[in-house]
Amino acid sequence: MSPEEVDRRRLIARGATLLVAIAIWCSPVPAGLSAPAWHLFAIFVAAIFAVIAGALSILTASVLAVGAAVVTGTVAPAKAYSGFANGTILLIVIAFLVARAVVKSGLGRRLGYLMVSLFGRSTLGLGYSIFLLDAVIAPAFPSNTARSGVLYPIIYSLAQANGSRPEDGTHKRLGSYLMFCGIASLSLSSALWLTAMAGNPIGAEVAKSYGLTISFGSWLIAACLPAVVAIATLPLVLYRLFPPQVTSTPDAPLAARRALQEMGRMSIHERWVAGTFITMVALWALAGTLKIDSTAVAFLGLGVLLAAGVLTPKDIAGEGDVLSTWIWFGVLFTLSGQLNEMGFMGFVGQLIAHRLGGLPWLAVLVILVVLYVLMHYLFVSQSAQVLALLGVFLEVGTKVGVPAGPLAFALLFASNYFSPLTPQGSSANVIFAGSGYLTQGEMYKLGAMTTAFNLLVFLVVGIPWLLLVAR
Repeated sequence: MSPEEVDRRRLIARGATLLVAIAIWCSPVPAGLSAPAWHLFAIFVAAIFAVIAGALSILTASVLAVGAAVVTGTVAPAKAYSGFANGTILLIVIAFLVARAVVKSGLGRRLGYLMVSLFGRSTLGLGYSIFLLDAVIAPAFPSNTARSGVLYPIIYSLAQANGSRPEDGTHKRLGSYLMFCGIASLSLSSALWLTAMAGNPIGAEVAKSYGLTISFGSWLIAACLPAVVAIATLPLVLYRLFPPQVTSTPDAPLAARRALQEMGRMSIHERWVAGTFITMVALWALAGTLKIDSTAVAFLGLGVLLAAGVLTPKDIAGEGDVLSTWIWFGVLFTLSGQLNEMGFMGFVGQLIAHRLGGLPWLAVLVILVVLYVLMHYLFVSQSAQVLALLGVFLEVGTKVGVPAGPLAFALLFASNYFSPLTPQGSSANVIFAGSGYLTQGEMYKLGAMTTAFNLLVFLVVGIPWLLLVAR
């Protein structure tokens, strides 16, 4: 597509976004809603529509949304900007910086080689090593996109070393399978840990409105059984659905061990990162018991890494994405919360609950989770969907008697495991999609099957488990 065609489509999308905003804003306010709630809904929908339609980046859409909300008097300035001081938002920002240290120090690369040296004698073993490595490092990475930057070079090197290259048509020897393993593993590791995807703490904050306190430890307990079952079986499922042409890689462990030898002993910076990482995870896990603020733990971890020289002020200055994330998360989180405070979520919940009225609450829970997953076809951001829909679906479910705990966890886990659904379903998919090892058709097909498998596991295994641990 030519640059002129791209600009033309973007211009059309922006025009459509403006029409959506005006149409909703000027429509009669539904009975039971206030004018400010309806107008904020118009602004919020327009922002989300702009992102989905490709009219604006999520940062640009968010900045315009908060400006419009304040200038029109829809939201008071103090409330509109409150998200920037929210502890959960700050936790995400600081954890992004801590994750940078894992990459910079070389610890992430060392862990990758170690997993290959242990499990890499077959292509299936390499697939499992990707899932296991991702699960191990995920708690320190609040961004699955950042973790994709750790996994991709390792997977790419494995494929190239085994003679699997897109340019000569050998990509399906094992590279295609391993690349999709990278996409699939990110969806499950993000569901396993509260701090493994930026939208998770945001969702936990939304759940507070329904009387739920989700800590690092309670999330892990709720996620461990279905996530571990999926991690233990999905590499094999993909191996059957998308079989590699090469099944044995006897030289991979030796190559990994050589790479580890070339790296030498752990550097002092790697030791600082490993020790800080383990301590932070332990404190997050015990935060509820010890009455420790999770954001304070993140600040302390960052402070230690700065004091040790692992990170420098220059490193932080170069992390432009962190500032971008802080702004758009802070804005959309606040606007979503204001929609709930103004009664819009309750209004929508009543409408949908009326349609689901009379059904057993367990059936309603399953229907809501399935609908929530299918609606990800419309979103290009997991976090945007959490902000736009989580509160609405929680409101609907609780109104018809679904226990808030199991429903919240089921929806939050879905916000992670549905990420392979489309190539654009998560920004973490982008680097793998651009590798040349996977076609768009393969990604859509495998994405749908992988998401369906994950959904099945988290319904069949996860729901009974949640009814035991999250009531």
